[in-house]
Amino acid sequence: MRRVRLRVWVAAVPMAALAVATIYPLVFTANVAMKTRHDYILDRFSLTSSLSWDNIATAWTSVGLGRYFANSVIVVASAVALLLLIGSMAGFALSHLRFRGSRALFLCFLAALFIPFQVIMVPLARVMADCGLMDTYPGLILAYVAQFLPFTIFLMTSYYSGIPGEIMDAARIDGNTLYGVYWRVMLPIGRPALLSVGILNALFCWNDVLISLLMMPSAEHRTLMVGVTSLRGQYSDDIPTFASGVLIAALPVLVLYLFFQRQIADGITAGATKG
Repeated sequence: MRRVRLRVWVAAVPMAALAVATIYPLVFTANVAMKTRHDYILDRFSLTSSLSWDNIATAWTSVGLGRYFANSVIVVASAVALLLLIGSMAGFALSHLRFRGSRALFLCFLAALFIPFQVIMVPLARVMADCGLMDTYPGLILAYVAQFLPFTIFLMTSYYSGIPGEIMDAARIDGNTLYGVYWRVMLPIGRPALLSVGILNALFCWNDVLISLLMMPSAEHRTLMVGVTSLRGQYSDDIPTFASGVLIAALPVLVLYLFFQRQIADGITAGATKG
């Protein structure tokens, strides 16, 4: 029993320290966001004596984070929808349809995971500019799809590879076309993987700064993360307003983590034992 308790403590203490290190920045940011500039200058580490929402209202309306928030919602929702559609179709084809070059095509998608965005950002910007897609919603959506599609295809292929081929054969015998097998059989079966991959892609797109800053140079079309980053220079002496912007940007991500913890973990570990 002593050995068991010792093992529990050895595991619990580092986990507790990690939890505190993760939660403290969020609590500190929320505390600073509730302070006035005067209170923050006097003592930045003390707890706020009153809950003031003026900084959050200023960041949302006067600074324009409300518009940036809407831009992020439009772009992220559209990009995730396209990623799930294309990724699920490609995953189904690469896992259950045998055609010449399928293995090589899958390896190409796998190799694309190791190419950092900084390597392709200049050619991508040139192509988007030539197509007239710079500083537009479709341009940023397509850039997100191009960047995160290999990851989506890899996870969906790994998931569909674990589904027996007899299920597809039975659906074909029942008279379904290839499209019908995908839409009526494979897509419903793949809902757990689609949910996990969708959440991960939403987090990737929401937290992105580099791609959005490259594709959306004008202030009108900025996403939320780029808008919050710009606050650091515009309101360098008003830390509570900047903290309010950080809190607004972090809340959607925090809600996703709280409600979809298991799906996020499943998506991260997908393909670890398959494919």
